[in-house]
Parts: sequence; structure tokens; C-alpha cells
Amino acid sequence: MLIKQMKSRLCLGVSPGGPLGLTMPCVPSLMGMTKRVLVGRPVRSELLGEATLPKKIALPVFASDALSSVAYATEEILVVLSAGGLAMYHYTWYIAAAVGLLMLVVVASYRQNVHAYPSGGGDYEVATTNLGGKAGLTVASALMVDYTLTVAVSTAAGVANLASAFPALNGHLVIICVVVIAIITLMNLRGVRESGTAFAIPTYCFVAAIGLMILWGFTQIVTGHALHAESANYQIKSPTDYTGLALIFLLLRAFASGCTALTGVEAISNGVPAFKPPKSKNAATTLALLGGIAVAMFAGVTALALASHVHTALYASQLTGLPAGQDPRTVIAQVARAVFGGSSPLFYLLQFFTALILVLAANTAFNGFPVLASILSRDGYMPRQLRNRGDRLAYSNGILLLSALAILLVVVFQASPSRLIQLYIIGVFVSFVCSQSGMIRHWNRLLRSETDPAARRRMMRTRVINSIGAGFTGIVLVIVLTTKFLEGAWIVVLAMPIIWLIMRNIQRHYEAVSIELEPPEDLRMIKPHSNHAIVLVSKLHRPTLRALGYASATRPNSIQAVTVEIDPQEVAALRAQWEAHDIPVPLTVVASPYREITRPIVEYVKRMRTENPDDIVTVYVPEYVLGHWWEQLLHNQSALRLKGRLLFQRGVVVASVPYQLRSATARTEAAKPDVPAQSIR
Repeated sequence: MLIKQMKSRLCLGVSPGGPLGLTMPCVPSLMGMTKRVLVGRPVRSELLGEATLPKKIALPVFASDALSSVAYATEEILVVLSAGGLAMYHYTWYIAAAVGLLMLVVVASYRQNVHAYPSGGGDYEVATTNLGGKAGLTVASALMVDYTLTVAVSTAAGVANLASAFPALNGHLVIICVVVIAIITLMNLRGVRESGTAFAIPTYCFVAAIGLMILWGFTQIVTGHALHAESANYQIKSPTDYTGLALIFLLLRAFASGCTALTGVEAISNGVPAFKPPKSKNAATTLALLGGIAVAMFAGVTALALASHVHTALYASQLTGLPAGQDPRTVIAQVARAVFGGSSPLFYLLQFFTALILVLAANTAFNGFPVLASILSRDGYMPRQLRNRGDRLAYSNGILLLSALAILLVVVFQASPSRLIQLYIIGVFVSFVCSQSGMIRHWNRLLRSETDPAARRRMMRTRVINSIGAGFTGIVLVIVLTTKFLEGAWIVVLAMPIIWLIMRNIQRHYEAVSIELEPPEDLRMIKPHSNHAIVLVSKLHRPTLRALGYASATRPNSIQAVTVEIDPQEVAALRAQWEAHDIPVPLTVVASPYREITRPIVEYVKRMRTENPDDIVTVYVPEYVLGHWWEQLLHNQSALRLKGRLLFQRGVVVASVPYQLRSATARTEAAKPDVPAQSIR
């Protein structure tokens, strides 16, 4: 017989309150509108090339981390030396000179990386190609830790620096850091060009402000005006006299802390694909500019800090003369007050741009981490979702993952730069050493086959540069590990092997899945002996009829309707309706003494598979779609759980038969009139 009043425009359904009541709400258009406002309109894939950056934008995008280290690298040296009292401060120049020389060596070394490996794999690609997969994974795990710490440290340092000018912010540092990370995340989700433009102005303003401070400070010194920091009269309590090996260890600790100035140098080698052509040349030029500007700024700030007699310490209790209950200002703030004056607008302007550049330094990681995660995903070491580009051609999943990890660190360490910075730079120097060692092997391999004398001389010259870089960074890595291990670096040392093992196991999983899915040598379609169809039923209504009709149209070898007996009276009523309408599909009732729905059906399907192991069982689940989220709350989700269980059964196919209710279609089309019903015979 004909079934009455079936509507062709509807698609999903199980009765509300019935045993199989999955509902699928339509996504409200408000969510799409909100996404468009926050992230912007989608960008077509063929426009990917237009998202590249010129050097003037690439410099602030990739170099903000290294440039921002000027704001705290000098302070880290002075803080460590303060443990030995004011007498130790005269070593500052020697340590700063060593840090500056090391930065120039690393920059020169990475310029060779950029030319040799322009694909964007950076240290990971260099190590994997020349030292093997295990070394590549070591670099990858180190970089992932370092990128995450870059975001956490930069944000915490920026907010702390802002609190130096506005002490009222001190009680809200964690929440401010979280909000700032969320804003940077949103800017990067909008795409590399828009985020680069937004970050370029603050970076250049910071460089200009620091340059003005250095120029104005040296002008005053040359003209005979002595600079006087607010902490110049503070005395430092030194509980220990450092001599012999203790003194050497203290100086090495100060050098290791000052090496935070090198963080971010490797970011350009990881971001070469983001540059405009010629990519390698532009990236190398940008790297050289970064090195020159960073070293000049670091030297200038250090010189002014010593000239103005800035005194600082890790804990306020180490300083005598400091007002009770007050923390010393940051070194950059004290130098700015000494040069410009405490009430000068230039002081507050510099503090604002310093805080801003420290916060935006996190953007370096947001440009490096997603690209690295995408490459690792391509190689099977990370989830495949990290390889996908979002609406704005950015690696959205990688950006969101980095944001979540950084926020977790900020919350756990209470946005304390002094606590977070002890975890810093371990990862970056691990990658430095592996990368430069890999480059030595790279040139050795090329020299074995190169016959042109000019090319061989160039290769040998660059090999010397990389050898010096490997030697210097290797020594620094040993120093950093030795001096910072007990101060918190052990966390990074523990985290890196854990990340390494996770990535290795991810690759093993993908390899196992690939082997299991490999088609047989005699490639052919595998046909089951028979296909048995089961249509799940709660009530005799339109969704059920649609599912029965669809199942019949697939022409299975056998078909039956199955319902679970929760209430005997409802089952009796269903049987009566079934017979009254002469439904040509047998109805099977599965008992459920404990009022469960999922288990009885799963067990019933298992029995069918046991009796016919070579056959396929197709379970048709009627569902309906609702148009509003609040409607979803009024219906149960038992069918969703049932489908989840059935998907793990071998030889079972689960098919959803959707039925759209009026509210689901009202947003896109007007209601349509009923059409004549079709027979399910």
C-alpha cells in the first residue's frame, strides 16, 4: 500500500523521546558570520602565492623574537652577576661581547642554511637529511618546546614590562597574558600578510625608540652629562664570595642567561617559503639585517645600563635601599628613565613599545611552529590535521595548538618571566648544534662530487663557517645545560624525549595503518556473499518509512526492522500499526530487561555476524535534523552512541538516513507542499 504524506524535502528522523533519538542541529549562520568577522573571508587556494612577504614585512614578522630579546638579555646577565655583588658587574662587558660574537656567528651560519635548504624545513630538514631521522626528530622536539616557550616567555615578559610603568596591572598578569595570546592567535588566523602588516609598525617603532634612546644617551655622555639610574644607590647583598671555580661557574651562568638574545634567529630559516622571490636571497638578507640590528641594540643597551649604574637582582630582598614592598624596575625601564627622565613622554612611549614588541615576539613562534608542524605532519610524525590550511591559507590547526600549549604554560607558571626563562634556550641550542653539524655533512657530501674549483672554494668557505657555528653552539649548549639544569631546565630535558617518543609512535601508527590498508597483489573488489539489512525502529513515522524505503531500494538479500522493547505497551502498539498498514518488512523485537538500547542491538548484530561470518550486515539508522541548538537539548542522543559502538564491529556497515525537519530548512528555503507518497513495496 501507499504510505501517506511523505515529504520529499525532509531528510532525517527518529522520534523525540524514542529509544533512537539522534538529532543533528543545523549550524547557525551566526557562527559563520562571527567567524567571518574575526578571521575574514576565505581565500582561494590559487592565491597562496600572493600571501608571501617582502623583506620590509618579513623582518618584523620573523625577527621580532630576536629583536625583543634586547629588552631582557642585558637584565639576565646583570641578575646572575648580582649574586656575587656589585664587584661582579665589571664582567658584564666581556659576557656581552661573547654573546654578541656568538650571535654574529650563528647568523652567518644560518645564512648558509637558508641558501642550501630553502623549502622551509629549517633545522629539522637539515638534520633529517644529513644526520638521519632520529636526529631530525630530536631537532623537531627541541624546536616545538622552544616555540611554545617563546610565546609564554615573550608574553609574560611584555606584560611584566608594562606593569613596570603601570603597577596597578600586577595583580592581573595571568589573565592579561591569556588575552594577549588569544589576540595574537586571532591575528595569525587571519593570514600571514595581515598579521605581518599589523606587527610591522610596532616592531619598527620599538627599533626606532631603542635607537633614539641609545643615540640620546651617548650624546649626553659625550657632552658630559652623567646618566644616573634610580637603582644606582642600591647595594647588593652577596652572601657568598665567588673565587676560583665558583667564579667561573657564575660567569658561565651569566653567559648562558645572556644567550637568550639568540632565540628566534632560526625562525627565518624555517620561514623561507613565506618570502617573496628570490626567496633564499631575500631570507638571507633579512637574516643579516636581523643580526646587525640586534647586536647593535644589545650592545647599546648594555653600555647605557653600565654607564647609568643600573643595579638589579633576582629578588628584591637582595637589594638594600629599595623601598619596602617595591620590586626593582626592569633594566630597560631604568635606562629609559635615566636617559629621558621619569616624567618624559618618551619614557612611557618606550615602555609601551617595549611591552608591545615583547608580546609580539610571540608572533615569531606563530610563524615557525605551524610550518614545522605541517612538515612533520607530511612526514607522518604529527596528526594529519596539522597539514591543512585554513580559510585564510594559514595553518590554523597548528596555530591553535601552539596557542593552547602556551596558555597552559602561562597558567602553570603564573606568568612569571623569571620562572619561565629558566626553561628557555635549551631547545634552540639543541637545534643549533644539530643543524650546523648537519650542514658540515652537507658540504662534505657535495665536495666529494664537485669538480669546479670556484664552487669547491665557496663550499669549503661555507663549511668553515658552519664548523665554527657548530663548535660555538656546542660549547654553549653544554654550558646552558650545566648551569640551568637544576634551575628548571630539567623540565625541558624531560619534555623533549617525551615529545620525541610521541612523534615516533604517531609515525608507527600511520605506517601500521598504511600496511594494513595496502591492497592485495591481485587487485580486485571484494564482494560479500550476502548483504543483510537492518532498519532500526522506535515508532512508525516518516523517518522510519524513509529509512525502510531507502533500505529496500538497495536490494539487500534480506531486510528486517528491529526495535528494542523498553515498554511492552509501546511495542504492542507498534506491532498493531505495523500490521494495520501492512508493512512488507518483518518486525523483530529485541528484549531489553535492563532498559538498555545500545547493548541489545549490538549483541543482536554480533549474533547475525557469527551465524554468517562472510556476509555484510548494514544497519540503517533513521535520524532527523533540527534547526536550532536549543531544540537539540530536548532530544536524546542514543543513536549517536549506538553508531559509535557499531562502527567497531567487523563486517558491519552503518548508514544514517537523514530527515530534515521544518526548522532545519526554514533558514535556506520556504516550506514546500506535500507530494504524493511512494510505495516501499
